[in-house]
Formats: sequence, structure tokens, C-alpha cells
Amino acid sequence: MELQLGDVQTTALIPLAVKANETMRKNPRIRDKKAVEIVKKLNIDTKQYDKFMSHEGVVARTIMLDRQLKGIIAGAPDTVIVNIGAGFDDRFSRMDNGKIFWFDLDLPDAIAARKKAFPERERVRMIAGNALDDGWCAEVKEILAGRTSKPVFIAEGLFMYFTMEQIRRFLEILRDNFTGGGILIAEQNCKFMQKNEKHHDTVKNTNAHFMSGTDSAQEIADLTHGIRLIDEHSFNEEMRKYSIGAKLFAALLPKMNNRWATFEW
Repeated sequence: MELQLGDVQTTALIPLAVKANETMRKNPRIRDKKAVEIVKKLNIDTKQYDKFMSHEGVVARTIMLDRQLKGIIAGAPDTVIVNIGAGFDDRFSRMDNGKIFWFDLDLPDAIAARKKAFPERERVRMIAGNALDDGWCAEVKEILAGRTSKPVFIAEGLFMYFTMEQIRRFLEILRDNFTGGGILIAEQNCKFMQKNEKHHDTVKNTNAHFMSGTDSAQEIADLTHGIRLIDEHSFNEEMRKYSIGAKLFAALLPKMNNRWATFEW
């Protein structure tokens, strides 16, 4: 499988490498057989994309988001979920209850690569589009018609590559197009890491750059009216369960890690 990705889209190889390598461990904390399959097809050296902190961070954020989504789906079995900046993520396989509908949205080059790796699946659609252009919304609204549950939007590994102005634009697209309300679960980057991206253990091996960071997700909610911050949780909450290194990191640098934040409108 040939791979041609833009600078930011190349960062999708980081969680791909981590999930594949974790899956192949003796006692994996997460399992993603599709990631293993893709890595083998690509025949890439995962070393530059899989360092200790990134590995633990990806594992933690995967566990945390999977847990939150399963809770939402348990309460609303026909939920429509939009995975924005999907990359090679295969979360649908872990979440599928036979009723949810799933969209994987990414830029055209990323979707072209994704279509080579993933088969067509019932209740899953891939959309090639820009999250900052609301052209993708019509297809989602078509599926939402007749469903009573609020749509859920995932922004994993995305906001740090947007400027704050671009994040504001994205929030307005969600609010203005999905007027019945919705839920956004978005990964937050810290300001320190934005300023010191050259020290990030894996992103420094790509040509991508962090364009924003926050000390609190309330800064995101404050970008435009109608968006409410519900809660926010550091990856440290999960990471510190598994290793001494992660425990020390959480204790010494509690505000340095990424966070999951949940918003509603």
C-alpha cells in the first residue's frame, strides 16, 4: 500500500504505530488488529513514532475515550458519531453495537489512504473533506434525520494543529449546523508543549507543528457563544496506573499532559 500524506496527516502514524505495538504485547491494554495489519502492509519502522511518553499517552487516551463513548452509546444505542481527523483509527470496531452510525472525516489524502486500508462497512461512511468547511455536514444531517439522540463529534489529535481562530470556526460549524445540540469530545494540548514542540518525543520526527494550546478547556468554550464545557480529564489519570515513569510525570508535571474535554451545545 503506497502512502502519500501531508505533514499534519503524517501524525496519524503515531497512534497507528502505538496501537499496533501495544496490541502485539503479551498483555495488551488495548487491542487494534487493524493497526497491526496496516503497519505490516506499510512495512514502516515504527521506532520514530513510538516513544515511551507518546506510547503511554496514546494508550491512556484510547482507554479513556473508549470508556466515555461506550457510556454514551449505552444510554443512546442509535448514536451518530463523527470521528474528525480519523486517520487510521478503527474505533468503530470496538464501539459497534449493531445500531450506531459512524463517520470518519479527514482530508482527501488521508481518506484516500484510509480507503486502501479499510473495507466498506455497513453504518460507516468515510468523508473526504475539511473540518473547517461545513460541506461535510449535510451527509451527517441526512443520517441524523429521525434519530432522537444527540450526535457525538470526536476530535482526537486535532486541535493542537489548529489555530485558536480555526478552532472557533470549527465550533461555529458544529453549533450552526447541528442546531438540535450535540456533544464534542476534544483532545487538548497544553501551552507549554505548543511552545516546546521540538521536545515532543514523536511529533518532532514529523513536519507538523503545534498551532495552539490551552491551560484549561474553558478557553475553548469561551471562543464563541453557546458552547459549554462539561468536564475535562488529564491523560495522567489513566497513565499513572501503569508505570512508575508515568506516576512520576503525573506528580511532577501535573499540567503538562494532554486532556480530554467534553463540550455540549
